[in-house]
Amino acid sequence: MKVVLFCGGLGLRLRDAANALPKPLVLVGDRPILWHVMQYYAHYGHREFILCLGYKGAAIKDYFHGVDVRDWRITFADTGVLSNMGQRLSMVRTSLEGAAVFLCNYADGLTDLHLPDLIDAFAASGKVGAMLCTRPVLSYHFVKTVGDGTVVDMEDAGHLDLRINGGYFVFRQEIFDYLRAGEDLVDEPFQRLIRANKLLGYRYDGFWRTMDTFKDKQALDDLYASGRAPWEIWKPAAVGSRKD
Repeated sequence: MKVVLFCGGLGLRLRDAANALPKPLVLVGDRPILWHVMQYYAHYGHREFILCLGYKGAAIKDYFHGVDVRDWRITFADTGVLSNMGQRLSMVRTSLEGAAVFLCNYADGLTDLHLPDLIDAFAASGKVGAMLCTRPVLSYHFVKTVGDGTVVDMEDAGHLDLRINGGYFVFRQEIFDYLRAGEDLVDEPFQRLIRANKLLGYRYDGFWRTMDTFKDKQALDDLYASGRAPWEIWKPAAVGSRKD
């Protein structure tokens, strides 16, 4: 399957680390996070990538022109600095012609999800789109109060069944029927899918972490340095990995 990767954002919460680099090129260990995401897909046989470029897109092109990407096929699409993800996806529609089903990713999150499980669940569902639904990495306590401010309950966020959009998607071509000009991907289009019962939320409780902040980057770097990076499923020693 073709894989669309959204690589054009400004990465404002990582600006100090990425002031000379676009966010997808911020390193996790000795490789950019984008490379880790692409290697994940390549491990499962999905090696045809469409990179939706924007902010400092030339740097991303330069990186892949200077690194061994083996049998990967990469299309670099300039989709603008200020475009949202829905606009970026619309701009690469012609590159997806003939692909009845394709994959999409925010390109800033890592997981040890067994990807064929998500794809199989999507195929069985008959829906137009699927998204990975993961537990957020939160260190907060949710507090419940009554009218006078008395606290009547408090619970660690980690103990609640909260789910967020994990940024790993599977789509049929029909997704473009739900996407209007100028719209972001997960706002109006996803609401239309929800109303039509055409969106699958695939729940996953394994490893997942996005790189939004310096704290997130440090956590991923620490896992990489320890030799126990769960997302490195392509390595035989990957913790809890499945090879197929």
